[in-house]
Amino acid sequence: MTYVAAARMMRAMIFEAPGEPLRAAEVPVPEPGPGELLIRVHACAVCRTDLHLLDGEVEIAAPPRILGHQIVGTVEACGAGEGALKEGDRAGVPWLGWTDGTCEYCTSGRENLCPNARFTGRDIDGGFAEYTVADRRFCFPVPPSYGDEQATPLLCAGLIGYRALRMTGQARRLGFYGFGDSAHILAQIARWQGREVYAFTRPGADEAAQEFARELGAVWTGPSDEAPPARLEAAIIFAPVGPLVPAALRALAPGGTVVCAGIHMSDIPSFPYEILWEERSVRSVANLTREDGEELLAVAPQVPVQTRIQTYPLAAVNDALADLRAGAFTGAAVIVP
Repeated sequence: MTYVAAARMMRAMIFEAPGEPLRAAEVPVPEPGPGELLIRVHACAVCRTDLHLLDGEVEIAAPPRILGHQIVGTVEACGAGEGALKEGDRAGVPWLGWTDGTCEYCTSGRENLCPNARFTGRDIDGGFAEYTVADRRFCFPVPPSYGDEQATPLLCAGLIGYRALRMTGQARRLGFYGFGDSAHILAQIARWQGREVYAFTRPGADEAAQEFARELGAVWTGPSDEAPPARLEAAIIFAPVGPLVPAALRALAPGGTVVCAGIHMSDIPSFPYEILWEERSVRSVANLTREDGEELLAVAPQVPVQTRIQTYPLAAVNDALADLRAGAFTGAAVIVP
């Protein structure tokens, strides 16, 4: 990335080191290079991955960095090159920001596993700012039926959740462990597909999340240490809690799959082979592909998926992160510069 010599300035929230709050700063507005778009940020949703980055559980190799990877904004300028998006268009920017396009994974339809991939808000400055620059090949047109704030959670919570949902195959009875930004999007798609959703929340008083799940059509809600009334055919674990893996395995019918949908999870404790036996399986989701994005953004308006959001101004990013950590809201937090 290069910067405008005559320094138009913008507000941004800067990550400097793990464990430290993001710092408010004025920095130069970036200039798009070849194949890049300069995007005026209208909204950027907060993701649990931002907490993992903030806590050092997922490394940022070259700080300082601007976090935020669920971005919706308007294209203000285009670098050299051709592409579908042009000045004045609304663009969505996801977690996957660049791949080499030449490795064995990229050339076999698995660009999400590219060893040289760069990610928005980790390797590339993201959307907790008034402007960002993104590779135009990895940006999506935003469905016109969504407002800026409402579209942002689709770009990671939705996309990676959708990839996890696809990994459950034709499973009809689905368990969602953790009912936050991803689960509230996926529950709507699963119900539209004719599936049953069983929502698990943290043990103790989490009635708000359970009520939210029931509003979205869950056939059962309960704490994660409780067995559901029917054996699950698949489970998706959204919460970054390793002990949920054996809990979900115990809830599975033979042949079922547990999908771990996060980029980071605490250690999975040992468990007896008998709960894995009968062809149960455990697998993880890594990042997303552009194909995932295209599919979800075509499906979401058909459902139609409605996102529940809590907005915060740019200067209150640290408050939004703290509220996410505490589970202080249902749905997704969205930063509006």
